Amino acid sequence: MQKMDNLMGLKAEIKENIGKDVIVKADKGRNKIITKKGVIEDAFPSLFTVKVTNEFQNERTVSFTYSDLLTSTVVLKYC
Repeated sequence: MQKMDNLMGLKAEIKENIGKDVIVKADKGRNKIITKKGVIEDAFPSLFTVKVTNEFQNERTVSFTYSDLLTSTVVLKYC
């Protein structure tokens, strides 16, 4: 995902990629970086959801705000 400074453009990009595979890299603080593979599930006005699977094949829905992307707390890479 390219770095975007425009919130409206970021929302539009997430909406048009619903259903696509992504790799989510999230900074949880204190040198904890979590990398998961998932699918963009839905986009709402203030957040979007990603369905991720862990190593035990359990599915979980995780939500992120668009500000997480703007501040680089979360990085999405399309597969």
